[in-house]
Amino acid sequence: MAKALSEHFTVISFDRRGRGASSDPQPYDPAREIEDIAALIDVAGGSAVLISGSGGCGLALDAASALGGKVTGLYLYEPPFIVDDSRSPAPADYVEHQEALVAAGKRSEAVEYFMTEMIGVPAEFIPAMKQDPSWDAMAKYAHTYAYDGRILRGLQDGKPLPTDRWSIDAAIAVAVGGNGEDFIREGANALSAILPNVTVLTLPGHDHSAFWMAPEPVAQQARTFLLG
Repeated sequence: MAKALSEHFTVISFDRRGRGASSDPQPYDPAREIEDIAALIDVAGGSAVLISGSGGCGLALDAASALGGKVTGLYLYEPPFIVDDSRSPAPADYVEHQEALVAAGKRSEAVEYFMTEMIGVPAEFIPAMKQDPSWDAMAKYAHTYAYDGRILRGLQDGKPLPTDRWSIDAAIAVAVGGNGEDFIREGANALSAILPNVTVLTLPGHDHSAFWMAPEPVAQQARTFLLG
């Protein structure tokens, strides 16, 4: 995505707290992640658009709301909001359970819990997934699943989105894959109902994986919206 977008934008792609080369001061607080984004925007010249996919969309919206005019636009690909009964809501104790697993050194179990309870991967697929090297990489960052869970609290409960969480005047594109799941579109429509400048877009022929597996069409859609 960064490479595809860099043809028309100056792109800053960064490791969020607890990931990659970034530090992970404790106790974790989602507000510090917004401060990180603010610092990067200052480096970029004082304003920027935010582009994110899946779980990162919640942080992007929180940052845009907190930073006001510093954020001039957003492109969000398939935010995983659960606003009705079109899929099962997140477990009420999801964050606490993830933290307990990681504290006990059960990082692989934390990945499995995330995959089955949040992503909805059938349990019978898990043994084969564990044989892939990517499983160890996911286990390395298992502690960050609770971080995202904290940010997404209140957005995956099977209830309407909160009307008092965000105040954003910038234009927002919420893209949904044409082959995606119904609950994603319901969440996108719900966001458009509570914020003033939301446009719901469809990316034909793609699903939730497109942000990572098909960056060119996603970047093209983002460019068209943000530069249009």
